[in-house]
Amino acid sequence: MTLNKKMLAALVTTSMLALGTGAAFAEDYTISVWSGGSGPNDNYRIDAIALAATLLEQEAAVRGEELNITIEGKPFTQWDEFKQAVTLAAEAGTAPNIVVAGHEDIASWAQSGLIVPIEDYVDLDAWPINDIYPNLMDISSFNGEVWGLPQDAESRPFFFWKDHMRGIGYTDAQIDALPAMIASGEYTLANVLEDAKKIQDAGLVEEGHGFYPRVSNGPDYWQFYTSFGGTIENDDGKLVFDRAAMTAFYQFFVDAVDLGVTGKNHIGTPWDQWYSEVANGQAGLWHGGTWHYARYTGKEGLDDFFGNIQFALIPGGGDNGQANTLTHPLVYLLTEQEDETATEIAAQLVAIASEPRINALHAIKSAHLGISMSESSVGLYSGDRWAREATERLLPHATAMPNNVSFGQYWEVMWGGLEASWTGQKSVEDAINDVETELRAALGDKIVIQ
Repeated sequence: MTLNKKMLAALVTTSMLALGTGAAFAEDYTISVWSGGSGPNDNYRIDAIALAATLLEQEAAVRGEELNITIEGKPFTQWDEFKQAVTLAAEAGTAPNIVVAGHEDIASWAQSGLIVPIEDYVDLDAWPINDIYPNLMDISSFNGEVWGLPQDAESRPFFFWKDHMRGIGYTDAQIDALPAMIASGEYTLANVLEDAKKIQDAGLVEEGHGFYPRVSNGPDYWQFYTSFGGTIENDDGKLVFDRAAMTAFYQFFVDAVDLGVTGKNHIGTPWDQWYSEVANGQAGLWHGGTWHYARYTGKEGLDDFFGNIQFALIPGGGDNGQANTLTHPLVYLLTEQEDETATEIAAQLVAIASEPRINALHAIKSAHLGISMSESSVGLYSGDRWAREATERLLPHATAMPNNVSFGQYWEVMWGGLEASWTGQKSVEDAINDVETELRAALGDKIVIQ
């Protein structure tokens, strides 16, 4: 490991803590942690740091030092509220030491100086960091520097209610074969609409419930762009607007509305209603996240997930597309602070929290996936069927949104066009034309139009 100026300064300061008149004296630190998008099952995003603090204090005690660390945690359920709070706190000079955010925030926060590269404070070549999946480390990087460590991994599968598939003629063997058929391209999004219509026509679900997508904007929708062969960013780091893929993506959802298998006004359906319906057989096919497993089998009372639900990659769109899934890891990030020693301690806490047994607590309780290779060997993780099968079936095919400063603008324009065509405010052709015009005006040569 090469020590840079910040690491040297922090290490020197830390070493000075133990200097005294022949004995170490107590040092007290308060480390604040804010986590975004966190529900009741996500407590280990903060509690893992508290566990790490206990370990770090014990290690200090073994060395004959007294280190007291107080963890102040603040979870946010709403992403917009979280991001605004972090930004305002940073502007006021009161930013928390650690934030748990989506990896897509790295680019803008790095350029604004809100966060500092974690590679300045930890050894990337030492355990447990060197055991983290390389693609997750790549997702945690920007402009050649590692800015954070992945707090979790996840994936976003496609789901089938098994009894409804049986009700339209599928055998158990055919239902079992669906994941492989989707991965090979034999079962596509065209088949999704066909089966959703059959399920409704058979009276197994209400109109508009044959295909039941997520009810708000989210990373998930980029999967359907990928399904039709779309690329978000090229090898040169430029965003890409693939007109044909985006057109097919929009048209798929318009076709779903025209067939009556998805509601024209589906966006905005209350999330609690949506969760209850998909977990209790009131929808035929839908897409969601691996973490939904905890909600389905917990609050929604689904006793036999594997007996009732099949899961797979998002189906491809045909000849030009591919089956896929998206992973959207949350990452531990360090904010810019005046107290370098506090930042060094925060970095050590993040590294300890990344150890397999600690991270597995979050993965299993929240139905997320592990961040490292060794985590699959942890008994808690390997003994969980959902974690085991979801990791094997989904993660090898996962892509991620880019850490690109301009991606937020692209995302906003893409969603506006999808919503306008979905709800019938614009034709698909008009929506695509308007999206292209907006992207050219807003991003210029930062995006490739093809």
